[in-house]
Amino acid sequence: MEQNNNEQEEIVKPAGRYLRFKPFAFLMMLFFVVLATAGLTIFALTFGEEKVVEVKVPVERAEFEKVYDAFDALKKDYYVEVEDNTLIEGAVNGMLDSLEDPYTDYMTVKEAGDFNESLSSSFQGIGAEVQDRNGQIMIVTPIKNSPAEKAGLLPHDIILSVDGENIEGKTTSEAVALIRGEKGTEVTLMIKRGDGAPIEVKIKRDDIPIETVYGEMLEDGIAHVQITSFSEKTAEELQAVLDSFTDMKGIVLDMRQNPGGYLDQAMLMASLFVEEGKPIYQIQLRNQKPEIFYAQGGKKYDVPVTVLIDKGSASASEIVAAALQESAGAKVIGEQSFGKGTMQTVHQFQVKNKKDGSEMKYTQGKWLTPLGNWINEKGIKPDVAVNMPTYASLPYVSPSVEMKEGMVSEQVKAVQEMLTVLGYEAGKIDGSFDEELTQVVKQFQVDQKLEQTGVITGDTTLAIMEQLREKIKTDDPQLKRAAEEAKSAK
Repeated sequence: MEQNNNEQEEIVKPAGRYLRFKPFAFLMMLFFVVLATAGLTIFALTFGEEKVVEVKVPVERAEFEKVYDAFDALKKDYYVEVEDNTLIEGAVNGMLDSLEDPYTDYMTVKEAGDFNESLSSSFQGIGAEVQDRNGQIMIVTPIKNSPAEKAGLLPHDIILSVDGENIEGKTTSEAVALIRGEKGTEVTLMIKRGDGAPIEVKIKRDDIPIETVYGEMLEDGIAHVQITSFSEKTAEELQAVLDSFTDMKGIVLDMRQNPGGYLDQAMLMASLFVEEGKPIYQIQLRNQKPEIFYAQGGKKYDVPVTVLIDKGSASASEIVAAALQESAGAKVIGEQSFGKGTMQTVHQFQVKNKKDGSEMKYTQGKWLTPLGNWINEKGIKPDVAVNMPTYASLPYVSPSVEMKEGMVSEQVKAVQEMLTVLGYEAGKIDGSFDEELTQVVKQFQVDQKLEQTGVITGDTTLAIMEQLREKIKTDDPQLKRAAEEAKSAK
């Protein structure tokens, strides 16, 4: 606008020689100048850049005076030069941190991209849902078949550091940015599990496909369907898997270690099993009465359904579990769920009327079960409590650690327990690597067609943990009980 005005002034205020024109000539010249000025103004308004027509008037708000004052002081007197955006993002971060809400977070352009990517078809990383809990980064659940699951990470594990960097006090988005990385690269996590000593876990990052539904037919026509998260097409995937089964007489809906996802997918999924018009969940916004959302019409699966949950089941998976428990009479089997009873929305920041790529995720309201219960930090109580065997929670053993005869450690003790569970006579479980354990390890290596060294490291360690995972999957008392309940239900 400034440049165009200067050009117009040069036309309106011509050189002195034009003032010597005769009156008629002067009037004609003035008429021409007015027309030309009007024409240029119209042209500028029609075809010029947006800044030509945009007039912004700053609106001062008294409550921000301290923010402005701090910004100006730091820009002027801080001992090193600091970027405007650094201070602005810090101010927003501080605002959100003051809420002490683990689900409210500022996301930089990169962090927002990572967040949105994790709800799409695939991403690269270790495949674990994490959240801030009392200033610590805790694993909610590892994704099925991900590097995190294969490495033995479990719900409620605390991540102390990433590649040697202490992450205590960091936001969830900041922690995720450190943990994620390109496929094939390695990240080292220091993990605290319960009261045990911290353990170092090295994980190779990989592509994490977001295939969210896995199905298999068990005995007696019982379909076992695992839902690993609620992505963009989870309800559609579920319907496709269920329709692929023939002579289905019951369903086990397995949402163990499911961290949640899109709310609309939870609604669509629950509507496949809940009678039309019955409540699925309630939403309560600030200072408002709860609004009830009801099951939709359309396809229904009219067979007995049981629901499997554990302490890694959170958010949308809890919504579906509660809906089926309270509105469809389905039995819930397993362990008490995680307990996330709030819903979040995403605000996209704009600078000069254009999205700058950064986002703010914040809690917008509570969700309640069909009967109006708020399960936040309490979780859903199963109708039939079934725990996994203790060996399902044995500590992770790093394949980079070498264990051999003469050593005494907690890692040796964990391996002794694993080998015993797998049917090998590992002797007294005391953490002491003796000659007897050496012979047991050699026998295991023979059975797995590995080099017979008697030393536990690398491929031997990985084989032990892989065999343990297979045993957990085969034994699975929670799934067996859920299948029995589905079979006996009418």
